[in-house]
Amino acid sequence: MSTENPIPSAKSEAASTDPADRIIHYHIRTKHHFNRYARSMGFLDWANQPDPFRRFEGAQLIPLPLLKPDEEPLSPAYGAMYEQGAVPCQPVSVRTLSRFFEFALALSAWKKAGESEWALRSNPSSGNLHPTEGYVVIPKIDGLDLKPGLYHYAPKEHGLEWRAEFPAEHVARLLAPFPADAFLFGLTSIHWREAWKYGERAFRYYNHDVGHAIGSTRIAAATLGWNMALLDGVDEDTVARLLGTDRKDDFGEAEPEHPDCLAVVWLSENVKREHSEMLLSLDTAIVKALACGIWHGKANRLSLEHGVHWDIIDEAANASWKPQTDRPMSTLPAIMLTSSNTLHASREMNNVGLLAGQVIRQRRSAVSFDGKTSISASTFFHMMQRVMPCAEQPQLERPMPWDVWPYDPAIHLLIFVHRVDGLAPGLYCLVRDSRRLSFVQQAMNPEMTWTIVPSCPDGLPLYSLMEGDARKLAVQVSCHQDIAGDSAFSFGMLAEFEGTLRERGAWWYPRMFWEAGLLGQVLYLEAEAAGVRATGIGCFFDDPVHEIIGVKELAIQTLYHFTIGGPVEDRRLQMLPPYDHLRPRS
Repeated sequence: MSTENPIPSAKSEAASTDPADRIIHYHIRTKHHFNRYARSMGFLDWANQPDPFRRFEGAQLIPLPLLKPDEEPLSPAYGAMYEQGAVPCQPVSVRTLSRFFEFALALSAWKKAGESEWALRSNPSSGNLHPTEGYVVIPKIDGLDLKPGLYHYAPKEHGLEWRAEFPAEHVARLLAPFPADAFLFGLTSIHWREAWKYGERAFRYYNHDVGHAIGSTRIAAATLGWNMALLDGVDEDTVARLLGTDRKDDFGEAEPEHPDCLAVVWLSENVKREHSEMLLSLDTAIVKALACGIWHGKANRLSLEHGVHWDIIDEAANASWKPQTDRPMSTLPAIMLTSSNTLHASREMNNVGLLAGQVIRQRRSAVSFDGKTSISASTFFHMMQRVMPCAEQPQLERPMPWDVWPYDPAIHLLIFVHRVDGLAPGLYCLVRDSRRLSFVQQAMNPEMTWTIVPSCPDGLPLYSLMEGDARKLAVQVSCHQDIAGDSAFSFGMLAEFEGTLRERGAWWYPRMFWEAGLLGQVLYLEAEAAGVRATGIGCFFDDPVHEIIGVKELAIQTLYHFTIGGPVEDRRLQMLPPYDHLRPRS
């Protein structure tokens, strides 16, 4: 194990068998401080950089059609995605699955510098390392020429690898509680891809990326008029069994995949009144039967050598392993149970404006900001409204993409406003669940002003904490990165921390990062739609951020930083189309 950046001993926390204690120990141990960073190799072992593309050798690859932007299915207006019933519902077909994966997990471009090339994707990733892998469980669907079973998405080939053959009748039984033509979507993570660069802190970052992928997938589904909900009643053993990550012979010496989550995707037009409430879980006995089927393929090895194995990542993953929990879904909103004619009127009103596909395809993570660009207060307020989940409403009545998330929000925003026209520079707080205002206030310095911003829209719980130039402060606590101060605004995502872990369980630790990543994905697209750009900041000094607002204990912790502003493009880089390598040469 590397001795880079030694940390103080925390034997009492590490020795505890309580999962919450163990995950809190991990969190404290992996904080960055002014005088030391969380442990990592301290350098990049380029010879063993992980392959960004997982393949299963021996599994049949079914190519998905490479669709042009002006081919069916066409992209809806960007704003229409956020209005229930405004996007026409598309049937499940090879073409719609192609568009679904294009917007969720596919390549969006290649960048080239000299002899080096690297791919960008629709889903953001810490360091562009992409630990996240996507899967679908497909039933027998009329018009879909795919055999029932489990498929792994191969983004470089834009195809589906047939990992397992599942009997059609068993898959039908598994999906019987859901609307017709529903299918399952799953995410796994390869820890090594992040640990190669970030060491012990990688567990945080790959969970950010799970949240990014949940967001990009929910938004991809919305462009097709599909709905999606996280099946978070399912335990991780069942996720592993269904997605095959527990099949040691299929991985051999290859880097393992961690089973993260499952979601159900369904067509709104197939919802019947008997589906007005659904359980966010699966029948484990059916999953066990499916896992006994025929499997195909062996995972490729991503690095020849690993150098250092970060045991604490395994310990955190084990401590936060998800048990079975039953969570009933909220009643479906009435609009889902109305006729298609009623929905058509809504579509007609919203099929205008910037196209969703355009925004998704052009999303990039900014690497530098110009320190000049400002945004209007109305644009800023609109972005803040987009991240409000309307927590007082039942889950599926919440605005997209928050209808995918079966929990009340646990993340609030500490915002450093620099260049927002009509809003004084300073420190602000957006309380994303107004019912938690008192808790958030009590967790911070009581001397802060907590003045509601008078110009913000009614009902938006945005508070001014202190006025003044916060640019240097934002840069300082964000590991001295100028992007935090050269932007229009930056912010830290504050989680309701220890109380959540004690009350709900240590398995909620990854979900805090998932929520943060989902929130970040919304703002990535909002920034693009507003003509600016965003980027996530994983490197920040944890406790110095807390000191700014007087947080002394673990009631609140900052998990992820983010910044939005006018980007500076690196003209030395060449941008190439995502799938030219697959198109036939004339």
